[in-house]
Amino acid sequence: MPWPFGKSKATDQSRRAVQAYIADASAEPDASDVEWLVAAIGDGDIDRARWELRYARRVFALLVAERDALDDRTGSLVAREMRQALQLDRNVAAGMVAVAERQLNERLAYFRAAFLERSATETPDARVGRVFLDRLGVRDVSGNVGRASAIFRRYLEASQDALRAAFGVAKVPEDQPPSVWARKPG
Repeated sequence: MPWPFGKSKATDQSRRAVQAYIADASAEPDASDVEWLVAAIGDGDIDRARWELRYARRVFALLVAERDALDDRTGSLVAREMRQALQLDRNVAAGMVAVAERQLNERLAYFRAAFLERSATETPDARVGRVFLDRLGVRDVSGNVGRASAIFRRYLEASQDALRAAFGVAKVPEDQPPSVWARKPG
């Protein structure tokens, strides 16, 4: 007879994995990245630059969880936990959680669209960097797109590493293509 609390234990493990992933996604941006973005925007608003990079890091975590997770439910679990983390974030002023959630969702929409767009002349990194800078009203987009692209590549890779650390890595037999392995009853 199976242990009666097995599902509860699995749920608890999943929740801890999601929380670890969200903690990584909620890390503060590098001070040098914030300084660069303040200079690129040109308005001297350090808080705005810091929040834009915070949102970007969280958005990349959401997109990676949706795209790369081993379990289809992971994306929705991460989104739900991200919302709760935003509600508890000490950086969000009292009464401004709804605004922060709306702003995060806006950035999620435009980053997702930038990832889905295809171009023969622009790499995905450059496209995402350009869209980000355009949205912020940066005047010299072409001069800053390389730095933005590098930051977002770092966020993407950090999210992929954190996802693997929190949820594990798929184990596919080396002598079989994944398409054959996925059809086998499990």
